[in-house]
Amino acid sequence: MPLTGAGTWWQEITGLLYPRICALCGEHPARPEDGLVCPECWSRPGCLRFIRPPFCDRCGLPYDGAVTATFTCGNCAGADLAFSSARAAVVATEFVLEVVHRYKYGRALWFEPFLLDLLGRAARPWFAEEKVDRIVPVPLHPLKQREREFNQSERLARGLARMVGVPLDAALVRRRRATPSQTRLTRAQRAENVAGAFEPGTAELPVGARVVVVDDVLTTGATTSAVARTLRALGAARVDVWTVARGI
Repeated sequence: MPLTGAGTWWQEITGLLYPRICALCGEHPARPEDGLVCPECWSRPGCLRFIRPPFCDRCGLPYDGAVTATFTCGNCAGADLAFSSARAAVVATEFVLEVVHRYKYGRALWFEPFLLDLLGRAARPWFAEEKVDRIVPVPLHPLKQREREFNQSERLARGLARMVGVPLDAALVRRRRATPSQTRLTRAQRAENVAGAFEPGTAELPVGARVVVVDDVLTTGATTSAVARTLRALGAARVDVWTVARGI
């Protein structure tokens, strides 16, 4: 279940200080290298739904039923998306969103190996078939990063970069202004909220490079599309997106 090398020193410390019990159910034994998520929670029906074809070729939205050809969903047909494709490991179920929320806002860093395991299972085969030059996380505004003490997207991107052997560059794009949470906004409001929120950073991108943007959850794609637009302005020939979870 775990990814090799996903554990860190703080997991060993927490293992000495606290019983190694599942951080979700609080009932069954769990290992730090599994993100303190027990096998019972892993196998609970409906909690983890890995995304498999068929799904939208553009945004990765999964569909039920049999679709034999590649297709673009109706949501993408009228959307001005700057990325070429978006893929995610799992559906953003209530279970997954709880883990992401606690990791992101509650500094529950012990969930990181679990989230990286999900991302790696889905993304590594894709990266093995594609030529990618850079991995770029969705940046946080400095004020928000100081408040949270870390950028979850950068940590996930760094872990993925190690797994697939692609350079991480967190300095290519920076967030020029803080934006309100996207959680309760409509599709149009999300796009307006992040319009102009990103700008080129201090690093240089080779002209014609292929870049993958990494985030935790993709819903409408407004944020990752805004980052992709900045990367294209820097000279990227193609920008794809990978996230842990996909909202449906």
